[in-house]
Amino acid sequence: MTDPSGFAAITSQLERLAIEVPSWAYGNSGTRFKVFGSAGTPRSVEEKIADAAVVNRLTGLAPSVALHIPWDLVDDYTALRSYAEDLGVALGTINSNTFQDDDYKLGALTHTDKVVRQKAIDHHFECIDVMHATGSRDLKVWLAEGSNYPGQADLRGRQDRLAESLATIYERIGEDQRLVLEYKFFEPAFYHTDVPDWGTSYAQVVALGERAMVCLDTGHHAPGTNIEFIVMQLLRLGRLGSFDFNSRFYADDDLIVGAADPFQLFRIMAEVIRGGGLDADSDVAFMLDQCHNIEDKIPGQIRSVLNVQEMTARALLIDRDALLVAQQDGDVLGAHEIYIDAFSTDVRPALAAWREERGLPASPMRAYAESGYQQEIEESRRGGTQLSWN
Repeated sequence: MTDPSGFAAITSQLERLAIEVPSWAYGNSGTRFKVFGSAGTPRSVEEKIADAAVVNRLTGLAPSVALHIPWDLVDDYTALRSYAEDLGVALGTINSNTFQDDDYKLGALTHTDKVVRQKAIDHHFECIDVMHATGSRDLKVWLAEGSNYPGQADLRGRQDRLAESLATIYERIGEDQRLVLEYKFFEPAFYHTDVPDWGTSYAQVVALGERAMVCLDTGHHAPGTNIEFIVMQLLRLGRLGSFDFNSRFYADDDLIVGAADPFQLFRIMAEVIRGGGLDADSDVAFMLDQCHNIEDKIPGQIRSVLNVQEMTARALLIDRDALLVAQQDGDVLGAHEIYIDAFSTDVRPALAAWREERGLPASPMRAYAESGYQQEIEESRRGGTQLSWN
């Protein structure tokens, strides 16, 4: 069989791709207007993990599941770890939550009240304890903190308090663990956000130490932002800790990654590869952060990891040698054409064959539809309280 696209040459790199799925993607979600229920939604953390294991079994791409505390509270995390491992997946990033308590209305790690700040710090200590039990490497911190009106808050004071709180948390993480600080340019605060951009996150984590990193959520930028430039810069600085992959049309839409702009996902993965983020010794973590409001959740996650895999494969097909020559020669359109040629390559047949060679279904989406699993969980999960983000 001929290989005109050069796919065979990229398989060793492609095999390194692993995408962590979020436990909350399997629960009910919606908008600020309505959280929608759907048949078969998990009623326990264990059922979430069971669904995530199906995604990994069909795609070979999703070997770990991120947890969110307190959404995923259980009595025994050691037992939960064993349960996940028996299903063929690991427990991954632990995400903190300081945005749903009344005490945090005016801030958590940045609050003027030391008692409230300590409550938020103690919550992160609890998350670190969970990490020890689950074997997790990363503590991810996203803060819904800021202000709505000019003059409402002391911007400088909030940054100082944030730095102090993060330093206290950072001191508690283990030698083999990392603190990953996520940023978001607006919402739910509208005048200012305490960690609105990669520069603020970078400044805060650099002050903490080498085991503090930046998390880049692809939906957390202003319209028109060149996200791949940020990816390049953080890789160049050695501070890109993780991705939260999703897609957006207007704001933080949390749609299936690659749905709105597959070319953007391709460009991001091109910079990941250029910067060594897919190398064998890379510590960059790839994760989904999506909510399936109206579509079925498990096939939504399958579609998502396949989209990342497809755009990664296309990005790996960029002729880097020819590109460098064109760039150095100032061949503007020639260089652009090399990018477009790789992006336009249909890698789906090659990926289907690649999966079959590894004992995976050629079409994971079709395999799931034919497996009967959706019908099974809709029948077996009747009754009880479905899990959701609220």
